[in-house]
Amino acid sequence: MVDWHAQEQIRMLWKGMVMNMGYKILIADDEAEIRDVLRLYLEKDGYAVVEAADGVEAMEQIRKEQPDLVILDIMMPGLDGYRVLRNIREDNNIPVIMLSAKDTDADKILGLDLGADDYITKPFGPLEAVARVNSNIRRFYSLGAGGSTHKEVHELTVQDLRLDLDACLLFRGGETIELTSVEFRIMKLFMQEPGKVFTKQQIYETGWDDEYLVSDNNIMVCISKLRAKLEYNGREYIKTIRGLGYRLSV
Repeated sequence: MVDWHAQEQIRMLWKGMVMNMGYKILIADDEAEIRDVLRLYLEKDGYAVVEAADGVEAMEQIRKEQPDLVILDIMMPGLDGYRVLRNIREDNNIPVIMLSAKDTDADKILGLDLGADDYITKPFGPLEAVARVNSNIRRFYSLGAGGSTHKEVHELTVQDLRLDLDACLLFRGGETIELTSVEFRIMKLFMQEPGKVFTKQQIYETGWDDEYLVSDNNIMVCISKLRAKLEYNGREYIKTIRGLGYRLSV
């Protein structure tokens, strides 16, 4: 008997991961264990994650990586979280969630007055942290609170491939590689996270925008056609990871 409730839960989880793809989260905390746990749960939810172990590194990562949301510990060496937050707010209004072992109203009020969007007190559950991230991302970007500050991506580049998201065209140098709508969605999935292994279910539900219930040869055929279009000087772009799925080489 098919457990339709479980199938729907899996489908909703995957759709949530697809929605979160492209959003980058910076975790700034001097405790490696906290960074590791948050990274694990955020990546499972579809986010890209970068890390910083102190305030100075946090500012460098913000300039370099341009994250869409920052999880910022207050008590860090170098620059504390409050000073980092002040620097962020000088020219950036991205969502910032403060982490602190302090649970007093004064500390929360100070963080919020400096421009923090949310506040999580240690110790905390990682699922709560992910829920806070989801809420702030949705409010700031999906509901339009971010205005024009959010980076609107128009193309993706991996190796010598460039995917124009507006024209739905793939380029390699001056060569145009024509794609079907399914091939375009699959290449977008691959190029958003090059090197990541995607399962057949993830590829099918993205490419065909339908629920994946049983093994389908359409995936194998589509990957084969994509490889034929991409083949160039013996280079293999799409790798088969036996027993797991496929990934785009970086």
